[in-house]
Amino acid sequence: MTMDLFSQFASSTSLGIPLILLAMLVPWLLFPSHSTRWVSNRLLTSQNWFLITFTKQIFLPLNSPAHKWAFLLTSLMAFLLSMNLLGLLPYTFTPTTQLSINLGLALPLWLATVLVGFRNQFNHSLAHFLPEGTPTPLIPVLIMIETISLFIRPLALGVRLTANLTAGHLLIHLISSAVSAIFSLSPTASLLTFAVLILLTILEIAVAMIQAYVFVLLLSLYLQENT
Repeated sequence: MTMDLFSQFASSTSLGIPLILLAMLVPWLLFPSHSTRWVSNRLLTSQNWFLITFTKQIFLPLNSPAHKWAFLLTSLMAFLLSMNLLGLLPYTFTPTTQLSINLGLALPLWLATVLVGFRNQFNHSLAHFLPEGTPTPLIPVLIMIETISLFIRPLALGVRLTANLTAGHLLIHLISSAVSAIFSLSPTASLLTFAVLILLTILEIAVAMIQAYVFVLLLSLYLQENT
């Protein structure tokens, strides 16, 4: 039972080749390309509206030097959002349930924000490790705490996204299994469980969207600290 429950998070293989790379490339194929027409279709117009609105929402409170990251973070948001939502479809694989994938996204981007801070404002970045007016006996302890809190940020980013999506997929799997298991015993209870499954699926759609937004939002906050 345990192996069946967690087997949905194992990457499928074909001829011994993991298909996780294919699963990560498919979302980009679903985005419509720009056309040379004067009037865009509804899908392209909706996509442009979403990207423009998201970019304004994220980068409005940031300084001008941080606006160089607009294309990168907007692309990351579109990538995470599409993978999270496509993973809710039946018989699909969600790469963002893999901690290695999420850490592979979080660690380089977090490190880039830290390096930008040390390059542009070295003294200000070092000042975060020791608040002004700290008593002398507490200086080593505070420096250690601030260092740990700094290095735990990418881990928190990856674990948060992985845990939320994994928990949702497990709940959907368990409740959907219960619907078919209790149908022969009590059709009424099975229908009620199916209604709960529908509500949980709607909730997971919201969670998939929110977690993608939170991932990019926290990266933008880290960027704001260093610019």
